Amino acid sequence: MTDSLDALLTLPDYSALAWSAIIFSTYLTGISKGGFAGGFGSLSVPLMALAIGPLEAAGILLPLLLVMDFLSSRAWWGKQLWSEVRIILPSAAIGIAVGVVLFDELDENMIRGLLGVISLLFAAYMLFKPTASKPLPRWLAIPAGATAGFTSFFAHAGAPPYNLYMIPRQHPKETFIATTVIIFAGMNLMKLGPYVALGEINLTSLSTSLLLVPVAWAGVRSGLWLQSRVNEKLFFRLIIIAMALVGVQLIYKAWG
Repeated sequence: MTDSLDALLTLPDYSALAWSAIIFSTYLTGISKGGFAGGFGSLSVPLMALAIGPLEAAGILLPLLLVMDFLSSRAWWGKQLWSEVRIILPSAAIGIAVGVVLFDELDENMIRGLLGVISLLFAAYMLFKPTASKPLPRWLAIPAGATAGFTSFFAHAGAPPYNLYMIPRQHPKETFIATTVIIFAGMNLMKLGPYVALGEINLTSLSTSLLLVPVAWAGVRSGLWLQSRVNEKLFFRLIIIAMALVGVQLIYKAWG
């Protein structure tokens, strides 16, 4: 019991640069969870992976995501579209299950490289965001949800495949945000058990997560406040540049 308490109270010996990346990533994720610049929380794990192990970063972030999900779900509850939730969440469960099966086959550098590729693809997607003249067929929610579940399992980066399906569906903004919040909250809950079983969430990682809860809360509140007050397009451009730079650096670090 004493050893467990000591582990929970012991913070990892990260550098100042690593702590800065972790704090900024957490705050950015909170902003995204609050509904502002949705999807750009996908930058968090790649950014943190520049300073610490990618799986370690994902383990620290998941409890915080669950806190943010609770806060943002309360703010958006009642505006979600259940018909989308019911088809995407089960599909995401398939992708998460595939991630669990492949977990032991990928080493840290392979995951860094994967994160780098995801970051570059995400930046390209946001830069050249495809449009559709009419909503996509509902069956595409299955491969989109499964792919989102897979990338979310390794990097909490399910937004690109999810958005490829959801944005052309042309839902009203509030419906889109609320549905997205509920779906990703469900995904994160599904990842909790595997993360604990695989050791990615442990007492030491939880000590870091607990320390960052106020940062997560501030990020969600900031996201809610920023929606009607800040130029979202400018913010998008800055984050696209950051995603591309982080992606290149991760690939270099993995295979350079």
